[in-house]
Amino acid sequence: MESNYKSGFIAIIGRPNVGKSTFLNHVVGQKIAIMSDKPQTTRNKIQGVLTTDDYQMVFIDTPGIHKPKHRLGDFMMKIADNTLNEVDAVLFMINADEGYGRGDQFIIERLENVKSPVFLIINKIDLVSPEALLGIIDEYRQKGDFQEIIPISALQGNNVNRLLTELQNYLPEGPQYYPQDQITDHPERFIITEFIREKALHLTREEVPHSIAVALENMEKRKDDTVFIQATIITERSSQKGIIIGKQGSMLKKIGQEAREDIEHLLGSKVYLELWVKVKKDWRNKQSQLHELGFRQDEY
Repeated sequence: MESNYKSGFIAIIGRPNVGKSTFLNHVVGQKIAIMSDKPQTTRNKIQGVLTTDDYQMVFIDTPGIHKPKHRLGDFMMKIADNTLNEVDAVLFMINADEGYGRGDQFIIERLENVKSPVFLIINKIDLVSPEALLGIIDEYRQKGDFQEIIPISALQGNNVNRLLTELQNYLPEGPQYYPQDQITDHPERFIITEFIREKALHLTREEVPHSIAVALENMEKRKDDTVFIQATIITERSSQKGIIIGKQGSMLKKIGQEAREDIEHLLGSKVYLELWVKVKKDWRNKQSQLHELGFRQDEY
């Protein structure tokens, strides 16, 4: 490795549903962060690693910044706030198709104390006209002090390479923190539970809110190389359990089928997935339940 090799950590922040996970998946070239049109889909720090011959960028997809309404929300905001003080650059991502709002002001106020360079990333530019984009740039330039303002489309990949080139200029010289072929710091078990949660959110739409979680009960590789996985979808109310199971188990079967396809792609093996549904009332406000499901504030 050359002595002037660069490496660094870059936080991706923004209001819920601006495309942070879509951007992360595009950059690393594989799905590691789940996507949903519901707010607060990302609950943990998801790290994606991009390695080239010249640099290694470690992107941190943080939970969408919002005002918390329960203990889980407090946990998510602590992650987001702490991340801003640990990185070499911050990408503040906004949705070009949405106007400036109180949520943006909430984030900009948090960024005032950040010493790292802050890039304003205007995502989803494929949804607006060039004239409208110029207006957005002018409006946000007056709201905050940004090192760079870069419009992109994470879904289509427009201008993403330019963003990576600009970021490289702000990285310090440093080592490769992760091996060449590693694209995330999360274990497979975590990503598998996230894939299941994503399908449950997507298929139930507005019927089941973000009061669901997924626990991996068992995962083993069998002699024929098939991976046997047992997982539990946790809800807060019995009515939600009924929706997730569906008529004669139809919804749960569909969730399992779609999740299995993503998991097989991740593992490169045939997967047998068995799902259950369990009710744990008000789990998002119970510290013991949050710890059991892996949400530990003391780790951040």
